[in-house]
Amino acid sequence: MSSFSSPKCFGYIFARGGSKGLPGKNLKKLGGVSLIGRAIQTALASHQIDEVFVSTDCPTIAAEAVRFGASVPCLRPAELASDTASEWLAWRHAIESLSPCCPDVFVSIPPTAPLRTTSDVDACINRLRASGAEIVLTVASPYRNPYFNQVQVDQRERVDLVMRNSQITRRQDAPDVYDITTVAYAAKPSAVLTRKGIFDCEVAHVEVPVERSIDIDTPLDFAIASFLYENATKQAVQVPTTEPTVTIPIRRAA
Repeated sequence: MSSFSSPKCFGYIFARGGSKGLPGKNLKKLGGVSLIGRAIQTALASHQIDEVFVSTDCPTIAAEAVRFGASVPCLRPAELASDTASEWLAWRHAIESLSPCCPDVFVSIPPTAPLRTTSDVDACINRLRASGAEIVLTVASPYRNPYFNQVQVDQRERVDLVMRNSQITRRQDAPDVYDITTVAYAAKPSAVLTRKGIFDCEVAHVEVPVERSIDIDTPLDFAIASFLYENATKQAVQVPTTEPTVTIPIRRAA
């Protein structure tokens, strides 16, 4: 990682201990490396990120994070770690409580998108700096388009298109839409600290390939990610697989 020179860019990885869809998912191993460890490895490989912090309520995840080289100055408060807690508020807490100073660039690297590359993360940082936007998110091509083959059901159990347009009769005629992915987010800390949420900001995007955008939330997601990872490995795609062995004690918040 680079030394602290201006501007500072900090990477943050948010990993709760609880997960209903896939219990213990942040510690599950893909290619021999936990999802939290893989996210840290990707962040540390960026020459643009000065330091990597992990926000978690779980001591086991915290220990795993430090083992992979991230900083965990304190555990996340319980009120910011429930299923209903706002991720946006967790972002604010991380800026205010985890890092030694407020950075110029905030980058979130969720552990649930393990097939991302460091270049995907760097692309978000570069886009933020070049675009003048307040936040950059990653998107991918969707499997369905709300103008053509995505429907909603009303109170009478009647089905209609999500977006009706009588001029659109083929998918090729529908406007381009995208799925938001969890590959990476880059934001101005001032926006995170003062805005109400992502779409209260000026938002720009970086498109990533579908095969790198898988977001793990269920056993099926993990099975798909495992298949894609193994397939990529067979094609000699370079993906980190080694684990560190050094352990460092975790300091809890006072």
